[in-house]
Amino acid sequence: MTDYRNTSTHSRHMPNPRRQRFSRSVRDFITPLALALATIPLPVQAQMATQVPAPVPGAQPAMVERIRVHSAALEGNLEGDFADRDVIVILPPSYSRELGRHYPVIYALHGYSIGAEQWTHEIHVPQTVEGAFAKGTAEMIAVLPDSKTAHNGSMYSSSPTTGDFETFISRDLISYIDSHYRTIADRRSRGLVGHSMGGYGATRIGLKHADMFGALYLMSPCCLSTRDPASFEPDMETKTAALKSPADSATLPFGIRGALAMAAAWSPNPKNPPLYLDLPVKDKAVRPDIMAKWMANSPLAFADQYIGNLRRYAAIAMDVGDQDGLKADTEKLHDLIGSYGIANSFEIYPGTHTSAVADRFQNHVMPFFGKYLAH
Repeated sequence: MTDYRNTSTHSRHMPNPRRQRFSRSVRDFITPLALALATIPLPVQAQMATQVPAPVPGAQPAMVERIRVHSAALEGNLEGDFADRDVIVILPPSYSRELGRHYPVIYALHGYSIGAEQWTHEIHVPQTVEGAFAKGTAEMIAVLPDSKTAHNGSMYSSSPTTGDFETFISRDLISYIDSHYRTIADRRSRGLVGHSMGGYGATRIGLKHADMFGALYLMSPCCLSTRDPASFEPDMETKTAALKSPADSATLPFGIRGALAMAAAWSPNPKNPPLYLDLPVKDKAVRPDIMAKWMANSPLAFADQYIGNLRRYAAIAMDVGDQDGLKADTEKLHDLIGSYGIANSFEIYPGTHTSAVADRFQNHVMPFFGKYLAH
């Protein structure tokens, strides 16, 4: 392994870029999720902090379609979240002209507390997509699904409380896009990327569903390890006990809503209305059985089970800002995957959790998929 260092970035790259692969067994599973939640800003703050790349001269306009996709995997969820999900599709400039042409697709997953529409403002699409194409990235379709729930985020997990968002992304959405657009319907021509909670989703889904995707990019992934019980809000039980429905959580503080989103995804309980979940604390005492469920959903705990899947990817990349509290866990994932001899690129760039996400999307994410997806 070689380190490339200068005053602004820290990158690690392992050879054989056509088969980049995910390095070191995990030493610590318990890391304060406060780091994750504290570094995931509220939607307006995130959008204000995002730097916009300058428009690229000569960039051709992409076409943006806002559609709704029904997911059988989300039907009947106990939380009452919609099974019909808003999806934003960005079609490349040549799509309406070259009617016989088929395109690779990237699926881009948004973070906690925002939906697909707010995600477009964070990464400034379609401008950044158009800019990437104008700078030489091979054209592709970009798909941004909305996975916001009653507690502000699905965690892209499988739960009777929220619905099976893992299957929505990896099966139902892909099936719809392949049947309604001119895609190259092959895993080698599909990419998966996500930021923050979306980075967790891309990690989780990427580990489990290499049969559906050919390249993987993780942007500041959250929740790779389990929250330290000592970081739970002291009044969480009292405030959640007063809720009469999941929708009532909208009045609660950011941190408690985040804990509820995780509990709905990772410790669901169909026999515990009205929220249909189990909190990891009860009477101010930690519940080891519930924490075990959370740990079972932590990629740093289960990644070793999917090494064979990771070997199938043409390329894997991850990045994180040098001022982002998620930096340490992202590097642990890089090291864990690399310990199996699976090459994967990793970069620490100058920035916070959200400040450079639009630049990264245009100048790193899009070119990455342009290089490694099959056209």
